[in-house]
Parts: sequence; structure tokens; C-alpha cells
Amino acid sequence: MDVVYEDNHIIIVNKQSGEIVQGDKTGDRPLSDIVKDYIKEKYAKPGEVFLGVVHRLDRPVSGLVVFARTSKALTRLNKMFAEGEVHKTYWAIVRNTPRASEGLLEHWLVRNEKQNKSYAYDRERPNAKKAILKYRTIAQGDNYTLLEVQLMTGRHHQIRCQLAAMGYPIKGDLKYGAPRSNPDGSISLLSRRVEFIHPVSKQTITVEAPLPDDPLWQALGNAILT
Repeated sequence: MDVVYEDNHIIIVNKQSGEIVQGDKTGDRPLSDIVKDYIKEKYAKPGEVFLGVVHRLDRPVSGLVVFARTSKALTRLNKMFAEGEVHKTYWAIVRNTPRASEGLLEHWLVRNEKQNKSYAYDRERPNAKKAILKYRTIAQGDNYTLLEVQLMTGRHHQIRCQLAAMGYPIKGDLKYGAPRSNPDGSISLLSRRVEFIHPVSKQTITVEAPLPDDPLWQALGNAILT
């Protein structure tokens, strides 16, 4: 487990693709349980360890996940996430190059529970939720483009669905139109950066996830980092 930040109230972990944040019907051991075991062992805590899940990442997505270590932090972080006070930045490797190097995407998303998939529409329709994101191109290769994405809303599969609707499916994301899967089953979407005011200390917390250990990620990432 890769811990990138921790204090008495918060722990931020770099999730690997394939891990689930919270228990589900698969019965696979979730990241939340692994973090609890880490805290219990590191601090020799007797009894049950408190850990609050304040947000999730899709299973094939990698990057930063924020957990609360106290009930006070959980209550305040839940409110901050709901009110858009936690700023999350994603990096996505997509097929094709957007015509505009940066832009604002607005769609109405309808979630299909049975398919575990969302569908994007240009106009409002029954059971749809408005989805807004900003993107900008930050690196470009021969076949793929690296986008930086900031969510204005938090909808089911929002980044995956909206980018695909514009003709820019995320690499490896078969569900949303990628031609082939990634060898490790991941999709090339990374929760790259998180920034917020600490709910207890009131200090500004800014954390970045390392790039996945993959040649394309490293090539496109280094093109922007250098």
C-alpha cells in the first residue's frame, strides 16, 4: 500500500488499478480494510480501527483516495466534498486529439444500473443529471493525448462517459469505446492531484500521485513534467 499523506485525522492513499475502495458484491478485500490494518499495526491500536470513506474511484482507475481517520474529519470532509471544496485533478490518456486544446464539457448523464454504465445527452431528459468538466491538453504523442481534467460535478463514470461522448475514449476503457483493453485491465485514468483546506488544522493540503509504472504514462507524463 502506498501512503502519500497521513496525520491524526486524514490518510491519503495511492490506489492501484484493480483495487476496490469499499466492499462490494465481489467479496474482494477492499482498500479500506487494508488501510485499517495498516493503521492498526503502525499505531498498535487495540480493537476496531475507525476509517471513513468519503469518496471512491472506479475499480480500473488509479490514483489518490482520501480517507478520514476520525469522525470529526469524516463529517467535515463529507460536507466539503458535497460543496465542492475538495479540488480533484485527473489525468487521462485518450485516443484522438481534441479539436480545441481546452474546453468545458456539459452533458446530461443517465445511469443504467444493470449495465453499470452512464449515457451522455446534449439535452435534459428524464432521470438525467447535469455533468460538467473542464479539460486541457497537456501532452501529445503519436497516437494518444494526455488531458488534464477537473470535475465541476461528481457523476457516475463522468469523465469516462463525457470524454467518450466527444470522441475521445480513455485508453483501455472498453466499456466506453476504447478499441482494446490495457494488458493489466486498467484504464488510463489517474486521480492525479487533490487540494483542500484541512478540516481540522485549516492548513492547505496539496498531494500528487506518482505516474503509473507504464511506458506510455511515463513518456507523456515526462513530456509535461520536464
